[in-house]
Amino acid sequence: MRKSRVAAAAMLLVFMTCGALAGCGEESKIEKPLDSATAEEVGQIAASDDRLTGELSNKTIKWMANWDINPDATGKSTPIELEIFHDRYQGEVEYHAVDWDNRYDALANAINSDEGIDFFPAGDLDCIPKGAIKDMFVPIDEYIDFNDPLFSDMKDEMDLFQWKGKHYIIVNDITGDNCVVIYNRDTMEENGLKDPAKLFAEGKWDWDAFEDSLKQFVDPENGQYGIDGWWFEAGLSATCGVPYIGMEDGKLVNNLKNPAIERLQNWMFELGSTNCVAIGVGDYGWEDMPNYIGEGKTLYYPCGAWALYNETWKNDFGENAMFVPMPKDPNTDAHYVPCGLDGYVLVKGGKNPEGVAKFAACKRVTITNERANEIATEQLYKDYGWTEEMVNMLHKCHDMAKENPHYDFYTAVSSDVTKILDSNENGIRATSKGQTQWSESLSVINSAIDAYLADANG
Repeated sequence: MRKSRVAAAAMLLVFMTCGALAGCGEESKIEKPLDSATAEEVGQIAASDDRLTGELSNKTIKWMANWDINPDATGKSTPIELEIFHDRYQGEVEYHAVDWDNRYDALANAINSDEGIDFFPAGDLDCIPKGAIKDMFVPIDEYIDFNDPLFSDMKDEMDLFQWKGKHYIIVNDITGDNCVVIYNRDTMEENGLKDPAKLFAEGKWDWDAFEDSLKQFVDPENGQYGIDGWWFEAGLSATCGVPYIGMEDGKLVNNLKNPAIERLQNWMFELGSTNCVAIGVGDYGWEDMPNYIGEGKTLYYPCGAWALYNETWKNDFGENAMFVPMPKDPNTDAHYVPCGLDGYVLVKGGKNPEGVAKFAACKRVTITNERANEIATEQLYKDYGWTEEMVNMLHKCHDMAKENPHYDFYTAVSSDVTKILDSNENGIRATSKGQTQWSESLSVINSAIDAYLADANG
């Protein structure tokens, strides 16, 4: 278990880092190399780990994303897996920067122009099966040996993303930082509320505790608001353990009529109808205000932990910020959390899939080599100013995700399915506004979702 907890920290060094400054096809302009002693130790790991085999004739792999694997503006040091890739294979990652909103259009243009983009992030959980259906990504089976000691432990997870009998995602690890509840302890104390981290430690952090604290705090007339951010609906939805769109035996499945989904949606309607959702309540407006957490005006900001993977998180969330997993559904045996993953997809027309496979192997060494992970953990403290309690909480989130990995494919089918289910009128967001009951939404959208899934399943 200790090795598992330490290993989880390695995810931070590449996953969802935003704000990169490099231009398309350029190396990152911001350098933050490892100190000489650390670099030397990582070099020894790269040279001595006999699971890293073979050599690379093509040393460069082309990466397209809205975040850079190289050191960037977030303040991170050189990721350990990148240092290992440099040392062992003399490998380089060439960054092709794109905006998040148009990343698929940019990727399609790059494929059509034969730019040779090699790999693309899978962590947004929206690429498979959509990218396979559109012939943008290619199977990994030819390049990843599932009997390799570095990848055999991930075979079951990679099986979750099979399409038409082929594997499409190189899964480096399961992560639990896809959506966490960020809050400020000063706000809790000043309002006589129990610290969620203490409730979590006592096994009492569930929907009821979450809702009770909100109802005690929320007072729009006096500038006190509840849940902020654009990710809380999907984050809360994951806690019931049933995805809106699942994948079973290689087929997409519509779960919108599942009783667990109905229970979840009815609860979100209750939160919305009692002013517990900040957006649009009173004079709050329609933009998220993460700085309100630090100012004590908003209680909870559910968001990916990437919001804390930078040097400036205290500016928004305050010196005494903390986070916990999403609250447990009291009707489930397990404490389900929104599961993420660290991984890549191979792009059609890529010139160096072998290089991507070697880079993924370096990532797996970073995760599974105990000393490499200890170094990665140390970077959390140095680069981002985290406390030991924050690091331990993140490890716990990752452990919980690994215990019960589950994924929702509602953003990964087509833009039509995503548009329907993200709708504020009749989608999964509608009930949180406290205006549309789930039964009403279901009667409007269910048959359309069935049709789109039937088309995708072929």
